[in-house]
Amino acid sequence: MAYDEGLAQRIREIFEQQDNIAAEIIEKKMFGGLAFMLSGNMCVGIVDETLMARVGPEQYEDALQHPHAREMDFTGKPLKGFIYVDAEGIVDDSDLQEWITRCMTFADSLPAK
Repeated sequence: MAYDEGLAQRIREIFEQQDNIAAEIIEKKMFGGLAFMLSGNMCVGIVDETLMARVGPEQYEDALQHPHAREMDFTGKPLKGFIYVDAEGIVDDSDLQEWITRCMTFADSLPAK
């Protein structure tokens, strides 16, 4: 499975700062990369150097307007509510934090699995 271990570590550090959910984060290999699950729901992930962001259907169109964001078409068909953020869009830790916060908000709104 190919994923950027440096990006994975940056994501881990952001989750570790979230005292209220840090214990609920589980890493799981999926989508050919690494996914971070929050209460059993996919929150964010990594394929190669690309961030997979689960923003949810209501935030989908808005998320696609951000620089370096694009449809997640892993299966050849876009997955509504999921986007890819290219490496250029998460160079700064503040940008990565913003995406993770957005994804945590959505994942936290789902029932725990």
